[in-house]
Amino acid sequence: MPDTIAPAAPPVSSGRPSVVLGRPLRVLAWLSFLAEVIIIGTGGAVRLTGSGLGCSDWPLCTPESLVPIYEVQGIHGIIEFGNRTMTGVVGLLAIAVLLLALHAVGGRRPLVAALWFAAGGIVAGAICFGVAALFVDEPFAFFSVGLILATVIGAVHSLRIIPARRDLTALAWLVLIGVVAQAFVGGVTVLTGLNPFIVGFHYASSLVLVCITAAFVVRMREPGGARTRVVPRWFAGLSHLTGLALAVTIFFGVLTTGSGPHSGDANVVRDGFDATVLAHVHSWPGYILAALVTVLAIAAWTLHLEPRRWLLVLVLAILVQVGVGVWQARDGLPELLVGIHMVLAALSAAAYTVAVLKMRSPITTPDATATTDGHSARA
Repeated sequence: MPDTIAPAAPPVSSGRPSVVLGRPLRVLAWLSFLAEVIIIGTGGAVRLTGSGLGCSDWPLCTPESLVPIYEVQGIHGIIEFGNRTMTGVVGLLAIAVLLLALHAVGGRRPLVAALWFAAGGIVAGAICFGVAALFVDEPFAFFSVGLILATVIGAVHSLRIIPARRDLTALAWLVLIGVVAQAFVGGVTVLTGLNPFIVGFHYASSLVLVCITAAFVVRMREPGGARTRVVPRWFAGLSHLTGLALAVTIFFGVLTTGSGPHSGDANVVRDGFDATVLAHVHSWPGYILAALVTVLAIAAWTLHLEPRRWLLVLVLAILVQVGVGVWQARDGLPELLVGIHMVLAALSAAAYTVAVLKMRSPITTPDATATTDGHSARA
């Protein structure tokens, strides 16, 4: 029998009450996704305007001031501080989504536990800060380390005590852990004078957070429980190969940007690679990616497969990416086009994430384990 679609298992009730995911959580989840995309844009603006060291210190803007002083830092300080402020917005949204998700899927117990771990993280961070202050000049990074460790431990505890929808809580915890870690990496970026490899890692990490928040938005609209593949095995395998091509394309894109003229500050030394050569190397997996996505989209529409609409979105995003990439290379890498290219890369990765998630469908049960705004969600 040819491989087509795995059959769905017969419906089996979980015996658990439905989990109601209300409108506030849905709205905040979308805002969290949008904020993760926006912060890539603001981070790109910092780099492309040469404002990477507009605030020379961290977590303060300068050793004497939390906020930039226009007469001293000028517009570069404003741009850099704006990106730091956006980090706070992203963090608050991640916290709000996590707390609402914990309350929705587990009630009061996991919510209270998370708040206790938050308090413990602050105390642990303060202890790490106090000890580090005795030995180093920049101890605040150690506060972040204590906070990250407490957040990870809190996530593990939360997933152990929550009875249902661990997929949602795991995604929400990953976003919060990622945001806290990103703040730490951002500080290291400043303290190391915009090391191009750390800057590149900072961007790639932000892109991963875009994908995770996109996954949360998708999964919160579907029932929990077991899922089954709804595409042929060869199609799933080709989609994974496409994901590899996407990752390689982004990797070489990061290296190309790190070798080009936009390092974030006029005095920052680039990574030493030949930007012209890397631009060509970056384009090769990009063209392969475009071809693979086109094949997937044609196959999905021909076979009427579930992810066909999102694959069409991905095709359009990749085609625009290719056009912008060629345009910016021929025009000497103008700042606006480079910034658009960075944001489109994140949106392309998010669209790919959604398409992959749509290749598996929930096995519905008589008592659907997830609802949105009080109404049962169906596959």
